Amino acid sequence: MTDYGHDLLFGTFVTPTNHPPHQAVEQAVVADRAGLDLVTFQDHPYVARFHDTWTLIAYAAARTERIHLTANVTNLPLRPPAVLARSVATADLLSGGRIELGLGAGGFWDPVEAMGGPRRTPGESIVALGEAIEIIRGIWDTETRGGLSYEGKHYVLTGAKRGPAPAHQPGIWLGAYKPRILRLTGRLADGWLPSLAYLPGGVADLAEMNERIDGAAEGAGRSPRDVRRMLNIVGRFSTTSSGFLEGPPDQWVEELVDTTLTYGTTGFILASDDTATTELFAHEVAPAVREEVRKARASSGRTSPASR
Repeated sequence: MTDYGHDLLFGTFVTPTNHPPHQAVEQAVVADRAGLDLVTFQDHPYVARFHDTWTLIAYAAARTERIHLTANVTNLPLRPPAVLARSVATADLLSGGRIELGLGAGGFWDPVEAMGGPRRTPGESIVALGEAIEIIRGIWDTETRGGLSYEGKHYVLTGAKRGPAPAHQPGIWLGAYKPRILRLTGRLADGWLPSLAYLPGGVADLAEMNERIDGAAEGAGRSPRDVRRMLNIVGRFSTTSSGFLEGPPDQWVEELVDTTLTYGTTGFILASDDTATTELFAHEVAPAVREEVRKARASSGRTSPASR
């Protein structure tokens, strides 16, 4: 059993549909008012029926008060990292420190290339992701004097101006599944954000993937606790159980508590474009999971640091 001890976060994964134009924003407002911690949007710039995700995030941040926002996850091949760093920092400043950075190596290479982006092999995309993380943190680092120069295989900067510094240090959370990118997550990232739908063996797959992250973190001189573990989830509330997260709220509570205590997952992001589902998740599931995890940790002598 692995519990990395982070505080629990709950959020939604909202479709960034642009018809009707304000639907995704209104769902962000619902999540905010319901008391959730995060609202996230997928980033597929080549999908014409979707809003531009980072423009949507900025607008949704202006319509909400306390909730944090992020892409889930940002399409790096179509987002130059130095420019992305400034976009994130600007939104973070304007929102009072409520922006995080979900980041992905890319995929769907035909539409990426059609939009003018690079076509990369899996190995190239992971190298580019590592370079991007270093560049983004370098742009945010306004304490270091002088411009940022960087020479990588995919990105070259020659004295780029640093800044602005974000209002808080946004977490860099990676969507990752394969061994090499999981190792990159352990070396460089602040969080891991996979989707349950992409895990063939369900939550049991998290054990081996966690081991890869942990080993890479330790090899880089970090603690495994430096990497928050999150999970995009899908489910359906009903009166009877028909599978994992398919049943009444108390079943959801039991299953999410077990996922936290067994696999160390402390962020649960529910795919929801439905107000009633979001509110039920926020009001009946999230607080009960927090309380059960708190009691389990107290009985075992573990504490939960206040970290995002």
